[in-house]
Amino acid sequence: MPIINLKVSGQENPALAKELVKVISDVTKVVLNKKPEVTVVIVSFVPDNLWFVNSVSLAELKAKSFHLNIKISDSTNLKSDKAKYIDAIHGALTFLLGSIHPVSYTAIQEMKADAYGYEGLTIEHKYINNQRKSDNIPAHIV
Repeated sequence: MPIINLKVSGQENPALAKELVKVISDVTKVVLNKKPEVTVVIVSFVPDNLWFVNSVSLAELKAKSFHLNIKISDSTNLKSDKAKYIDAIHGALTFLLGSIHPVSYTAIQEMKADAYGYEGLTIEHKYINNQRKSDNIPAHIV
């Protein structure tokens, strides 16, 4: 399921990181219908003087920025879901971070189900096994 990498401009702030993770996890659950129990969020902070837009640091611009990259299984969400997600993430992070530079990105990467997974199993394998269980088909038949 989703793994989310969030880079935020500014000094490391564990309390802010926790708030960001809560909001991002909630938006991911509500908008993309992803299970919280398998959603991972990793937060990294980059000092404002090391984050540049058009060769000018965010420290000079007196702005904040973020880059959120989420990996989800291919074809599990509609284009409209993804557009709502990008909008909701931008709004939520603008609220939490304050003055956001317009060049703040959210990227949704769709991973093929046979090339992505956790617990040592691909998402495709998990999907097939869940289908068998819901159809009451024993695993040794198929």
